[in-house]
Amino acid sequence: MELEIKLKRPNKDNLAGLIAVDCKNDAKHDGLFLSVDATVNMQLSSKNVGLFEAFYNSARPIPLISQLVEIARNGKFVTGRTEIPFEVLLRPKVNRTLYETYHGVFITIQYLLKCEIKRPMLNKDIQKVVEFMIEYKPEPKYKLLNNSLLISSGPATGGNPIQFTLTPDSLQNIRDKNRIPKFRIKGSIDSTTCYIWEPFTGELVIDYCEQNIKSIELQLVRVETCGCAEGYACEVTEIQNIQIGDGQIQINSSIPIYMVFPRLFTCPTLITNNFKIEFEVKIVVILEDNHIITENIPIKIIRYSIEETQKQM
Repeated sequence: MELEIKLKRPNKDNLAGLIAVDCKNDAKHDGLFLSVDATVNMQLSSKNVGLFEAFYNSARPIPLISQLVEIARNGKFVTGRTEIPFEVLLRPKVNRTLYETYHGVFITIQYLLKCEIKRPMLNKDIQKVVEFMIEYKPEPKYKLLNNSLLISSGPATGGNPIQFTLTPDSLQNIRDKNRIPKFRIKGSIDSTTCYIWEPFTGELVIDYCEQNIKSIELQLVRVETCGCAEGYACEVTEIQNIQIGDGQIQINSSIPIYMVFPRLFTCPTLITNNFKIEFEVKIVVILEDNHIITENIPIKIIRYSIEETQKQM
């Protein structure tokens, strides 16, 4: 007997799909069940273990959903393929919110669907587990209401653009700035409030630099904070690194900044009582003598603007 789960595109309200059972011979069963489980898992890095004794009480997995649905009572699967459609309403636990799927290093938000076929005695139960993703889709720009075409507002434009200038004087935590080659690098970021489905964009211009530039890189990092009132542990880890300049960079030429957010490893910026998931972008300029110039840019990732969120309610 083989078990397969085929999911339709899930949303925040329900989970629909098809259960397929393939049997070489007729087979009895004691029931077909579906369970939906969602949890937020948190852990400390090895360097912080032992620092926060109270953390372990608050770092237990946070259950978001725990549902069990009976799809079929005891009976028999006939020879061949049996397909059973299903639909499960996603009901979060009391005082819980369904966050978007996220796979981090120290924080993970995961949704699992398990199908189980109970077998008679002396036969092993059959299980199949699949992960599904939850995300909050924006409303389409066009929708029908009472046979009339309405146009909803699209994504907000503008955001929070910033400009920055890097010079030896702007660097921090440098003991002897006289040893640093002279340089001047200007940059602009189109917005520090970013829609998750849109790229992070801007430009970089090298005004002058005494040394040749070996590489210019764009790094996306996650800032994961776990803890409670007794103490917090903050961990910064890299998600992806994109090289936007290599070798002899032409002076006074515009270097485009363009980065797409990877879906599984990013989510809208999330701040709760027990954990926080935030993001930063680092612009890294590596000189020929391996001096490294960095600019950290905290960003906020969103899926809706405030106006669009109000429309969903």
